[in-house]
Amino acid sequence: MRYRLVVQYEGTGYLGWQVQARGRTVQAELERALATVTGQRVRVLAAGRTDAGVHASGQVASFALERAWPPEVLVRALNATTPADIAILDADVVPDDFHPRRWALSRIYTYRIWNCRVASPFWRRYAWHVARPLDVSAMQEAAAKVCGEHDFSAFRAAGCEAAHPVRCVLESTITRQDELVIYRIEANGFLRHMVRNMVGTFVEVGFGKRTPDDVRTLLAARNRNLAGPTAPAHGLCLTAVRYPEPLRHPRAAVD
Repeated sequence: MRYRLVVQYEGTGYLGWQVQARGRTVQAELERALATVTGQRVRVLAAGRTDAGVHASGQVASFALERAWPPEVLVRALNATTPADIAILDADVVPDDFHPRRWALSRIYTYRIWNCRVASPFWRRYAWHVARPLDVSAMQEAAAKVCGEHDFSAFRAAGCEAAHPVRCVLESTITRQDELVIYRIEANGFLRHMVRNMVGTFVEVGFGKRTPDDVRTLLAARNRNLAGPTAPAHGLCLTAVRYPEPLRHPRAAVD
């Protein structure tokens, strides 16, 4: 029987989602917890393979078990077994061929910037501290330029294993809430470091180093060397994953 989990984790202490030869990963911790709870060694798949230091409030994972477990029992047992920086929000039974990445219609990421002269001890793990004032209106205008289907080679990191660089962005917005500048993006897929590379470019727009229209020029140029720097990993959070009906959407994560 195949199960789907909605997982939340604080990514500071992890080398990302995917199991690696050395170092802690979220996948390894979940597989270890499942082995302890069920007595079965399982492979856990994820909707998004987050990088080192990236957080998730709505990651979706999936695995198969040899015998049926009530979903609510799995949630309680796993939360009693996983480290304090991982939490299982929800569980349900899904079709045997369900794949959390391939079945996803879109993913939503949020990137947070603490825009204040003084760094915040409370946001230091969850937001990029940018001390210089940012023109958020110009940044929002720039962010809107990436909506639609484009070749995102300009924001694609070296070593990206995606078969092609074309993605469709459904939402791309930047808002300000006091000292926090929040970027929210929904797309049908993402390239390696795509969101962080776009945020680095939007911040340069906020500094006045670039204009919002420069984003369209960068998309057309398809040259990563012309775009802005890669924003730090700790400001990024995988917020939610959307699936087609009749699969119900996973429990909404706190944004």
